[in-house]
Amino acid sequence: MNMTERIRLVDTAVAVPALELTNISKKFGAAEALVDLSLTVQPSEIICLVGHSGCGKTTLLKIISGVDAPDGGTISMNGAPIAGPSLFVEPERRRVGVVFQDYALFPHLTVEQNILFGLRKIPKKEAFTRAREMLDLVELSHMSDKYPHMLSGGEQQRVALARALAPKPDILLMDEPFSNLDRGLREKVRGETIALLRRLGTTVIFVTHDAEEALSTGDRVVLMKAGRIVQAGTPRDLYDQPCSRDTADFFCDFNIVHGTLKAGRVETPIGNFETDHIHEHECPAVVYLRPCDICPYHSHDVPSEALMGSIEARTFRGDVEELTVRVDPLSEPLRLRTTTRLPACAQNMHLNISREKALIFKV
Repeated sequence: MNMTERIRLVDTAVAVPALELTNISKKFGAAEALVDLSLTVQPSEIICLVGHSGCGKTTLLKIISGVDAPDGGTISMNGAPIAGPSLFVEPERRRVGVVFQDYALFPHLTVEQNILFGLRKIPKKEAFTRAREMLDLVELSHMSDKYPHMLSGGEQQRVALARALAPKPDILLMDEPFSNLDRGLREKVRGETIALLRRLGTTVIFVTHDAEEALSTGDRVVLMKAGRIVQAGTPRDLYDQPCSRDTADFFCDFNIVHGTLKAGRVETPIGNFETDHIHEHECPAVVYLRPCDICPYHSHDVPSEALMGSIEARTFRGDVEELTVRVDPLSEPLRLRTTTRLPACAQNMHLNISREKALIFKV
């Protein structure tokens, strides 16, 4: 085999998706849990499925793992079909690891025995060697003889991760794995876990309902609603360039200003906002303004067109202060976050709006 042929083989191998879902559907009675859903996951990619409760995230994980079967559509792993109209590969043959929300550790087994549980089909000596490797990997070798109730939440999560990774799965599914941890510990454990999975090159599908967790974790984020994918892309894509109000609303808390679209701009009570992606004329539209894109002017050199507002409420949060500001003629006050230290007695202010950062949607 010459070098060109070797390169061609490598390229072909890399091109095969780790997971491919095509037109997956699932019903529970009359309720549609998944509707014509398609998704491709590349090897070593970390995908975050995100959305409100009931959007279909966990149902999708169950179908990928083989706990449940789709009503329609096909699934392939590493190019091999595992589910379809006349095919269903059993869960134990899918090489899929799962970390559950409650970790699902066996309370009567030690840490080491919990990890060994998933290695029952390989020779005993090899299983013990693999279990010790996994304990070293998650830095819990010194707790191998402890029982789950003797561990902290973060330690239990690491045992669950080690148990899921021990059989060397092709894909790791994680269903809200950090939701039971306190906020500070959750961020620490999540950071360490994701760093480990990236180092191992593990393909991961990670379910969460937390927007910040999804944005900070995934190579790609998949927003779901009512069994459908609303938008999929990089975290920056979904945050900076939402394709719909559903995406915008999920990932940020916005001020919403109503207006009318005319000749490439939206006319509102607080001025015009330019747009080049909506070409209709004389139609209702909304302008979305992030609280961080509205701030008080920092100097006395204020433009004549600057908005004047009166402060209705303020909440100091350390790095930033959140202000609720009444601006005539808006019916609802604007909310803004600023790092500017305003005098405690301040009642009025001129507002600087970053109009180029506004998001505009048809109604």
